[in-house]
Amino acid sequence: MSGVEGAEREDHDGCEAGVGQPSRGMMKEGAGPRLIIVCGLPGSGKTTLAKAIEGRLGAVRFSPDEWMADLSLDLYDEERRGKVEKLQWRLGQQLLALGQIVIIEWGTWGRSERDALRSGARALGAAAELHYVSAPEDVLLERIQGRRMESPPIERDMLRRWSEIFQAPTPEEMDLYDKPLIADL
Repeated sequence: MSGVEGAEREDHDGCEAGVGQPSRGMMKEGAGPRLIIVCGLPGSGKTTLAKAIEGRLGAVRFSPDEWMADLSLDLYDEERRGKVEKLQWRLGQQLLALGQIVIIEWGTWGRSERDALRSGARALGAAAELHYVSAPEDVLLERIQGRRMESPPIERDMLRRWSEIFQAPTPEEMDLYDKPLIADL
């Protein structure tokens, strides 16, 4: 499964193309190339966490929801979402090869998708970390309804179906990833 089926985007602060600027002294010395995958269901806090990491590490953040909204594309158009994610991953791989830190904020609902990203990053000599964010169904729904970005809106039954197909990372899967550069988020 590719990305967040049904769109998860929280208001962004106007950073062009997801490029954050690290504060002086915030970039971890010797971090090297690193892929940071942020996974979870819509409304779980992926964007909030990804932006915090982006700001602290000066990473490049890829969010298909933001690109699709900026291009006036339907957030539910899975074919175009797949193309946006493919383009973002191609750019992400180039940045990793240049020694940068890249954040993938696609939802990455399936383990096979996360495995492919991790393997691709490691093939480029990059570290890979995984952040899983979750929240109870009522909280997810409240956050989704509060942001009012999806049209048609995400309903409870849709969210339940997605919860059933989402493959949450297991402790064994988490062990395949490097320790996060930032532990206090």
